[in-house]
Amino acid sequence: MIRKSRLHSGIGVLTRCSVVFWSIFTSAEATQAADVPAPVLERTATIALKGPVGGLDHLTIDSKRERLFVANTSNGTVDVVDLKTQTLIKQIPDQGKARGVFYSRDADRIFVGAGVGGMCNTIDAEKLEPIRSVAMGGDADNVRYNPKTRRIYVAHDDREIRVIEADSTSVSKRIAIPPEVGAFQLESNKPRMYVNSKTGYVIVIDTEKDEAIDRFSVAPAGVNAALAIDEEGRRLFVGCRENPALVVLNADTGRKVASLPIPGGVDDVSFDAERGLVFASCGEGAIAVIRKIDSDRYESATTIKTAKGAKTSVYHAETKTLYLAVPRSADRPEQKNPEVWAYRLR
Repeated sequence: MIRKSRLHSGIGVLTRCSVVFWSIFTSAEATQAADVPAPVLERTATIALKGPVGGLDHLTIDSKRERLFVANTSNGTVDVVDLKTQTLIKQIPDQGKARGVFYSRDADRIFVGAGVGGMCNTIDAEKLEPIRSVAMGGDADNVRYNPKTRRIYVAHDDREIRVIEADSTSVSKRIAIPPEVGAFQLESNKPRMYVNSKTGYVIVIDTEKDEAIDRFSVAPAGVNAALAIDEEGRRLFVGCRENPALVVLNADTGRKVASLPIPGGVDDVSFDAERGLVFASCGEGAIAVIRKIDSDRYESATTIKTAKGAKTSVYHAETKTLYLAVPRSADRPEQKNPEVWAYRLR
């Protein structure tokens, strides 16, 4: 009986020691995270575009030539900005109500989803001249390119992804998505594409078969519009407008690992893998910056006030610069042109 009592006593001591050690360990981690200074996004440039009052949409970067491409929706152009001089150098006309725009370094092409007529346009990135167009009818929005299969993916009519063979320009498949289709992203090292269905699900696509194979819920958040991937950490960052939040999902299982509040009207999310930062640009007039502590823990780092309606952005990791599209607005009569605001990470 004495031995048994001593054994139980020993176990109790070990248990209490373990709890104390774990408390100290987690407390130290929390203190360390709290001691990390908040990232600073400093606005370093205002780049004037040309066009009427109205919307700007998505942006993409050609890092080889240091050029930024902006879907100038209200002007019907794709605007080309020289990032070295931070000036507008060309407006590529006849792009309908340009919405989605994506530069592929592999193809050295710019792909444009033009809202009017459901056009998917291809532009030579060196000459900045249109090469070909594929008419689908209806409406075209976000666009991506898979260099491994040489296929173009276009959000069409808010209810499907059209798959276009880049060589023949023929539509090879239609992938039905519960409406409305939001942002979507391709993995570079795995045959997977993740598509936001604004019904509150991320649809998982096998890009070898171009078929839906799973879906992940973002509830209780909803109207999931924006999406970015941490491929190494196997995480999806999903920007949601209903119960506004950045929802973090396991990219393989769909398990929700975190949810952090963000301002309303999110439309783009970017991830800086080197620095572990997520940037969410929100139409309410703010950029939310989320810090990754580890793959399952995240914290709100800072929020930068911007301009109402400025909801689309792209992050240039090589220069640590976030580019934000700021439409010309009747509510800002002092703003004479649509603009791109550049924010440098300090």
